[in-house]
Amino acid sequence: MDETSDEPPTSAVLLDNCHFSQVVFNNVEKSYIPGGDITCYYTLTQNIVPRGKDWVGIFRVGWKTTREYYTFMWAPLPTDVCSDGAVQQQIQFKAYYLPKNDEYYQFCYVDQDGAVRGASVPFQFRAKTEDDILVVSTQEEVEEIELENKNLRKENEELKASCASLQKQNINLQEELNKTQELQNSLESLRSNTEKLELELHSLKKENKHLKDLYDCREAELHQLKEQIQNVTSDKECLETRLKTALDQMDQLQSQVLNYEKEVENLSHMDHDKTEQLESLKEENRQLHMAVTQQKEQNKELEPCMKYMKGSKAELSLCPTQQNHDLMKELEEQKRLYQILQAKKNEADEENQKLREENDGLLRHLSQAREVSSFSVASQAHAPIPAPKVGGLLFGNPYRGEITWHSASIRKCPMCDDVFPEDIETSQFEAHVQSHLLECPLCSETFEKSNKQVFDDHMFCHGLE
Repeated sequence: MDETSDEPPTSAVLLDNCHFSQVVFNNVEKSYIPGGDITCYYTLTQNIVPRGKDWVGIFRVGWKTTREYYTFMWAPLPTDVCSDGAVQQQIQFKAYYLPKNDEYYQFCYVDQDGAVRGASVPFQFRAKTEDDILVVSTQEEVEEIELENKNLRKENEELKASCASLQKQNINLQEELNKTQELQNSLESLRSNTEKLELELHSLKKENKHLKDLYDCREAELHQLKEQIQNVTSDKECLETRLKTALDQMDQLQSQVLNYEKEVENLSHMDHDKTEQLESLKEENRQLHMAVTQQKEQNKELEPCMKYMKGSKAELSLCPTQQNHDLMKELEEQKRLYQILQAKKNEADEENQKLREENDGLLRHLSQAREVSSFSVASQAHAPIPAPKVGGLLFGNPYRGEITWHSASIRKCPMCDDVFPEDIETSQFEAHVQSHLLECPLCSETFEKSNKQVFDDHMFCHGLE
C-alpha cells in the first residue's frame, strides 16, 4: 500500500490523547472517483512544528490506533519554516495505492512520535451517478435533500455516540493496561526479591554445611576422648581388682602363719622326748617359712603396681596445685621483669634530670645572649672581632656557667652550631633551638632528638605506670 519501503512511525495512542485541531484539512470531497489520483490539501497551524518523519495517512472510519492506516505519504516540510502563521500544504496520493471499496475513509496527519495532529471529514471512493449531476429545481427535491441531511445528522450523532463509547472503552483499556503494568512491576520486584532470598538461602546452606562438618569433627574428638577415658577407667579397675586379690591372699597367708606359730608354740611345751615329732614340726615350720618368703616375694612384685596406683592418685590430686605453682612461677617472673624495667626507668629518670638541667642551662645562656646582644650593639662598629684561642670555641662552651660572647651581632645555636644574624627574631631563634628537643606530653620533660632512645624509654616507663 505504501510507495516507500520505510514504515511510518506509529503508536498505540488512544483517540482521547490526540490533538485533531493542530492540522486542518481543506477542500475534502464527499467522494472521489476510483482509479484516479487525489490531492489532499491541509493547513499547518501555528500550534504544530512540522518534522521530517511526519506523514499523512488514509484511515478507514472507526480506526483506533495509527497502526491501522491503509496507505500513507510522507508530509513535506514547508519552505518557510520560520513562519509564525498558518502554512498551506498539499500531498498527492497515486491511484494504485488507494482503496477500491466504497467504505468511508478520512485523512489523518500523524507526527513522527505516532500521535494524530489532525483528521478530515469522512469521504468515499465511488463513481458519480446521475443523481449527483442533476440540479435541484423542485421543492420536493429540496425537502428530500433536507430529509437526507437530517438522516445524515442523525447518523453523525450516532457515530459521535459510538466514538464516545469507543473512547470510554479505550480509557478502560488504558486503566487495565496501567494495572497490568503495575502487576508486572510488582512481579519483577518479587522476582528480584526471590533471587536475593535464593542467594541468601544458598549462603546459609553453605554455612550450615560448614557447621555440620565442624560438629562432626567435634563429635569424633569427643568420641575418641570418651574411649580413652573408658580405657583408663578399665585399666584402673583391673589394677584395683588385682590389688584387692593380692591383699586378700596376704591376709590369708598371715592368718595361716599365725596359726602355724601357735601350733609351734604349743608343740614347744610338749614333752622333750618327742624329738622326732618336734623335728617334723620344725620341718613343717621351715616349709611354712618358705611359703611366707614366697608370698613376700609376690608382695614385692605387686609393690610397683601399688606405687603406680598411688602415683596416679597423687597426680590426680596434685593437678590444681601444679597449676597454682605454674601461676606463681609466672607471677614471680613478671615481678622480676617489672623490677628490671623499674630499674631502667630510674636510670632513665636520672639521665632525664641531667638533661633537664643542661636544657635549663642552655635556656639561661640564650637569655644572657639576648641581654649581651642588646648591650653591645652600640660598640659593634668600633670593636674588632678577636680570633679564638687555640683549642677554644668562638662562642664559648654552652655547657659552662659563664659564656663570653665575642660578637653580639651574631647568634649561634648551642645545639647544632648554626650561626644566625642579629636581625633575626628572638621567637625564630628560640623555635630553631626548640626544634632540636623532644618534649614528653605527660610530664613536660625535654630530651635531645639525638637521644631519641632515652625519650622512648621514658615514654615506655610512663606506659608501665
